[in-house]
Amino acid sequence: MLLRAESNLAKTSNSSGFLAIDIGGTKLAVGVVSTSGLLLSRMQAQTPATDVWGALKKLIDAQMLESPVRLEACGVGCGGPMTLGGEHVSPLNIAEWRGFGLRSAVEQATGLTTYIANDAQALVLGEVWCGSAIGVSDVIGMVVSTGVGGGIVSNNKLVTGQLGNAGHIGHVIVEPDGRLCKCGAYGCLEAHVSGKSIAAITGRPSQEATDDVKITAGKLVGRALVSVGALMDLQLCVIGGSVALGFGALFFDAVQHELDRSARLEFIRGMKVLPVGLGDAAPLIGAASLARASY
Repeated sequence: MLLRAESNLAKTSNSSGFLAIDIGGTKLAVGVVSTSGLLLSRMQAQTPATDVWGALKKLIDAQMLESPVRLEACGVGCGGPMTLGGEHVSPLNIAEWRGFGLRSAVEQATGLTTYIANDAQALVLGEVWCGSAIGVSDVIGMVVSTGVGGGIVSNNKLVTGQLGNAGHIGHVIVEPDGRLCKCGAYGCLEAHVSGKSIAAITGRPSQEATDDVKITAGKLVGRALVSVGALMDLQLCVIGGSVALGFGALFFDAVQHELDRSARLEFIRGMKVLPVGLGDAAPLIGAASLARASY
């Protein structure tokens, strides 16, 4: 089902913005974001089991037709892994996309220069731009949703790695000999705290998780953050995604408690965790930030 959010800015020939696309294993979203970081319009639909590109293109076409401003460029946040610049993507939670040529498909559909990164890399750039991480030079952004992703800003620069996949905190091992992850390893954070994993472990959707499940998930996220924080010398973690935001204060308090308990090195002691400041708009504003940074 297509869900719409009405534009909150009248169309004018003097206004411009960015087309923003968020691609997840559960939901597809397309929106328009102003050059100042305001989400002006969005549409979304469930991610289908087949013909994901067909469903996404329908959203793109509809949003471009109703865009409240002139579109300058396009930014896309997508689950990984992927090749540099999103030329080809293979999201673990979209089975039919293996080596899918995402950038060329989006550029052909939109006619816009398109910039693509891991969805959590996009999120952290958006939070540094106009969310919970404004003015912070060293921060990790996390998405805890259908899967678990991460993106790192170090010394005010996005860390990309050789192929653009840096920051994949979901594949830090937090439970030695734990559950089998879709990546093929055992005990990954994603295999224990993602929405799909929680449903598999408990037999109930993550929306019905008990308090104990929420606290355990927070503890494991905190455990991963202690390692990544020490590795990258980080000040802050901002977390978004339907699971994290849905779990709320119990989850975030558990993450912070584990950080406070285990982050003992002087340079990471005091590392803080916060929910994304942009709420459920964070993925799309983050995607737009890719286009903004490159345009």
